[in-house]
Amino acid sequence: MSSPSISTKASAWWSQSRSRAQATAAAAILLTATLVGISAFVWESPSSAPLRQAVADAAEAVTPYAAQNTELRRNLQRATQTIASQKGKMTAMQSEALAAQASTAKQLATAQQQAASAQSQLNSVKAQLAAANAKSAAGSKGSGSSASGSGSGSSGSGGGTTTPITAPARSDLVSPTSRYYGMYTEQAPFNWATFDATSAKVGVAPNLVGYFSGWDETFRANAVTRAWAQGRMPMMTWESRPINAGNDSNVAPEYSLPKIIGGDFDAYLHQYAKDIVATGLPLAIRLDHEMNGIWYPWSETDGQGKSINGNNVGDYVKMWRHVHDIFQAEGANDLVIWVWAPNIVNNLPATHKVDGYLENLYPGDGYVDWVGLSGYLRPPYKADNDFSFDYTFKPSLDKLRAITKKPIILAEVGASETGGDKPKWVTSFFEALGRPENDDIIGFSWFNLAITTYVEGVRATNDWRIDSRADTLSAFIAGLTRPEDRFTLTPAP
Repeated sequence: MSSPSISTKASAWWSQSRSRAQATAAAAILLTATLVGISAFVWESPSSAPLRQAVADAAEAVTPYAAQNTELRRNLQRATQTIASQKGKMTAMQSEALAAQASTAKQLATAQQQAASAQSQLNSVKAQLAAANAKSAAGSKGSGSSASGSGSGSSGSGGGTTTPITAPARSDLVSPTSRYYGMYTEQAPFNWATFDATSAKVGVAPNLVGYFSGWDETFRANAVTRAWAQGRMPMMTWESRPINAGNDSNVAPEYSLPKIIGGDFDAYLHQYAKDIVATGLPLAIRLDHEMNGIWYPWSETDGQGKSINGNNVGDYVKMWRHVHDIFQAEGANDLVIWVWAPNIVNNLPATHKVDGYLENLYPGDGYVDWVGLSGYLRPPYKADNDFSFDYTFKPSLDKLRAITKKPIILAEVGASETGGDKPKWVTSFFEALGRPENDDIIGFSWFNLAITTYVEGVRATNDWRIDSRADTLSAFIAGLTRPEDRFTLTPAP
């Protein structure tokens, strides 16, 4: 329950005081009349002295009431002043509250105006971006290519508003003025953690990123856009088998070369090419690599004259040209750099080393932009292995140069720590790149992983990484930064 207000208390108090004052005044009048009558009758009487004394006594009796009345008036005045003061404070508080409310309302109105203005600007930017994207898409459909002439494009993935992603013209990429330095890691270009961590140790940022994709996947535009957003050439190893297929089997009958040639994957290939055109950025495609080996389902024979995966001699070239022609029809070859990359010949079956075998797997200069090699310092080592670049690569390079004059990229390379000769091999690798006879080698991509594989029936785990040991890392840095090796030495982040 609430207490009475100050004004209510004051009203009750004043009502009681007024009644008391009226009674006091009536008594005073009556007493005065009596005294006047007595005075008139006996004042002059010789015996008036007692009466005069009585009057004095009566006056003394009235005095306390007058003093009390004066005190009551002072109390009333103080109460009135208190009420006025409280009313003033209440009025001031109400004024302050109203002022604060008005200020808050003004601030809210200002904030609403600012938010509306920002939304308007955002809508304008979205409209401009949509118009630019529509214009770019229309240009791509009309010309069959959106990046081959200018080397520019925009991200096809993301949340709507992105900074346009650009790339050099395809012609400049095919014939670069400096060499490519690339890496394969666990997740790049979809995650740069390991890629960037290794780059930071080397001190030089790679300008190429390698990754793998299978034929059970649609074109992953984000791999290309994420690579070019970092200024890196994407090189996709495109395997005609599921992406998660193991390396312990070369049998995948649903992906045989005759099925591809016969058109079973035509719809997939046409859509894939269209998606590349829609992305509008260049990339290198290493299609069905190491075809001269016996470990993949796109190889033709097993070294003993038997078919692998139902394939026939001559099917590999037919498959390559079939895929290439579909891309040509869709305009995708204006963006794609085709990389034909066999394995080094050192450890192949004898039937796969003979003259003419590798030549018969080459699709022709009209279907290839770069030729490449996969080559590793890999145990078990033969007695004549001197752990040099020439031992690993020269026999295969000689064959490539006899087949074509196309630029050469060492598309997948690495060295094992087993045996302790990795730093020596790394030093030899870079020294060889500085020799004039290897000027046609436009770069390499290092397989920067540690994995377990079978080689010649032997299961082994090899650490191929650049930073597998401190001395290996030092040899790599010293070689990569040699001016005569012509790498683009962009500092790592």
